[in-house]
Amino acid sequence: MGVFDDLVGQERAVVTLRRAAAAGADMLAGGRGAGMTHAWLFTGPPGSGREEAARAFAAALFCPDQGCGHCDMCHQVAIGSHPDLEIVRPQGLSYGIKDTRQLILRAAGAPTLGRWRIVLFEDADRATEGASNALLKAIEEPPPKTVWLLCSPSPDDMMITIRSRCRLVTLVTPPTAAVAHVLATRENVPPAMAEFAARAAQGHIGRARRLALDEEVRKRRDSVLAIPKSLTGVGACVMAAERLVKTAEEEAAAVTAVLNESEITELRQIYGEGSSGKGLNKGLIRGGAGALKDLEDRQKSRATRTKRDVIDSALLDLVAFYRDVLAVQLGAHVELANEDRRADLDDLARSSTPEDTLRRIDAIMRCRRRLSANVNPQMAVESMTISLRQPWL
Repeated sequence: MGVFDDLVGQERAVVTLRRAAAAGADMLAGGRGAGMTHAWLFTGPPGSGREEAARAFAAALFCPDQGCGHCDMCHQVAIGSHPDLEIVRPQGLSYGIKDTRQLILRAAGAPTLGRWRIVLFEDADRATEGASNALLKAIEEPPPKTVWLLCSPSPDDMMITIRSRCRLVTLVTPPTAAVAHVLATRENVPPAMAEFAARAAQGHIGRARRLALDEEVRKRRDSVLAIPKSLTGVGACVMAAERLVKTAEEEAAAVTAVLNESEITELRQIYGEGSSGKGLNKGLIRGGAGALKDLEDRQKSRATRTKRDVIDSALLDLVAFYRDVLAVQLGAHVELANEDRRADLDDLARSSTPEDTLRRIDAIMRCRRRLSANVNPQMAVESMTISLRQPWL
C-alpha cells in the first residue's frame, strides 16, 4: 500500500502530488523537474487530512520509488524518525518569531541522506506577524534542496506574500461513504457504526474514528447535542454553558497531563536532576530552572489552546445540529449529520422559523470568533446559550 492510499477522497490532490514527486526525482537526477517547487501550502477544512497529505508527500520525495509505503524512507517518515524531516507542531495559541528563526536555521542545513531537507509546518496559520515575516524571507531565498510544506485551514489564513510563493494543494471534505468504508475495512468497525460515525463527523476522518471506537467520545457528543433542548430558561442556559466549559477543561487536562509529565521528567534529566558529581555546577542548575519555567509557560499555553479546541469542536457539532434543523425546515433533500437525533430536529424545526435557526447559527459562529479573540470562555459560551434560547437577542 502506497503512502497516498490513506488520503480518503482526495483523488485530485493525489494526482498533483504524485506528479510533483516524480518531478522531484527527475530534478535530483539532473533534469528540469517541471512541477516540483520548494514551497507548498496544504489547505482544507478540519478533518480533510492536511497534515497527512503533507507527510505522504514528504515520504514520496524521500522514497526512491516516489512513495512505495514499505521502504525504510517511507517507514521513517511514518514514525517521525527521518533525519531530514522536521515536523513543527505549534503547542500554544501562537508560534513566535524566536522559534521561527531557530527553525529557519535548522532548515538551512544540508540533507543528511542527500535527497531533500523538508520542513512540515502544521498549523502554520498560528505564526505571529513577526514569525510570518521571518518565514517569508526563508521561503523567498531557500537553500538548495530545502522544501517547505505549510498547512493551514484556508489560504486566506496566511500572509498573501507567503501564499503567493507557495504551490497550493486544496483538500476537500471526504464523502461519508468513503469515510465509512475506511472505518469498516481498516478498523473493523461494524457497518452501521461506521456509517453513523462518518455521517456524524461530517467527513472528519480522525473524529469519525474516535466516535466509532470510543464510547466516551460518543457520550460527550450526546451531551453537546442535548443542549438545544435543555435551554428552558436563563438558569438552564448558564448551567449548560458551565457544563460545556467544564467538560472542555477536563478533557484538555487529560490530554495534556501525560505530555506535561514526560516533558518535565526529560528536561530534569537533561539538567542532571537526581545526579551528583563534580560535573554539576550552579550555572547548570540555574539554567535548568530557567528552562523549566519556559517549559511550564509553554505547557500552560498548550492547555489553553487544547481547551479552546475542545470547545470549538463542540460548537461545530452545534452548528451541524442547527444546519440539520434548517434543512428540515426548508425541506432540503440533503444528508443530515444528526439523523440519529431526528426527533429533536423535527421538534425544533416545528417550534421555530428558518430565520430563528439562522440567528442561532450566527450566535454560535459569534461565540467562535470571541473565543479566537481570547474572550473568557465561560462568558462567551453563556452569551451563546442565551441567544440559542432567544435568537432575537
